[in-house]
Amino acid sequence: VFSSVTSILNMSVFKDQFVVEDLIEELKKKSAALSFGPLQANGHISVQGSFPAITLLRDFLLLKAKSLSEKDKREESKSHQRAKRRPQQHRLTTETSNFVRDADGEKQVVVLDTGVYHYMKHFFPRTFQVNDDVVISDITDGDVTTVYLENAGRRSDVGHLLRVKEKIVNQSINLHKALRKERIYYKEHTRDEQRRYKRVCDSLKRRFPDVLTILYENYIDVIGNPPDIFEFMKEVSN
Repeated sequence: VFSSVTSILNMSVFKDQFVVEDLIEELKKKSAALSFGPLQANGHISVQGSFPAITLLRDFLLLKAKSLSEKDKREESKSHQRAKRRPQQHRLTTETSNFVRDADGEKQVVVLDTGVYHYMKHFFPRTFQVNDDVVISDITDGDVTTVYLENAGRRSDVGHLLRVKEKIVNQSINLHKALRKERIYYKEHTRDEQRRYKRVCDSLKRRFPDVLTILYENYIDVIGNPPDIFEFMKEVSN
């Protein structure tokens, strides 16, 4: 697991449409969890922070670049339409619409710690509450859960999809900082032992309402804030 990563951004690609220094200031305000280095003469700038935060920054810049690309395409389309006869306009509009609908960004992926994912779903269910235009699915592989976001509406809205992703990622970043996970391995690997542990965990729920226990075949994950986890584990061991 990488606690921190460093990325080099090439901001020179935006120099024709933006004042690069102003765009960087916007990025700093939007991504307060990241540390930005000085802007180099070639337009490169180093950024350091958590992987989810870097991913959000990447998505924001891709959306900026995509909006510029679509703006150029719209201008090109307008010029093309003026040069053609009116009966061809419907076909051109349909092709442009299909291009946007199939463009990159229609599907987004968020990779989460499985424990954090379950904690979010249990205690912060509104994080995953979306309208009918977005479909959320997930695949769990051990300690990693991959969440898939996909546009399902009639009209494409990549910005809305990225906002949903940003909400999930920001919540996961906050929980990663605040939560602690302990794992209790079964010793006997019998159903009786599993039931005993389940009874103990259930009996502690009133005292520790913010602690989540997840029972698996060979172990139990206990997730919550560090003070609660410390006391919870002490009670279980007793």
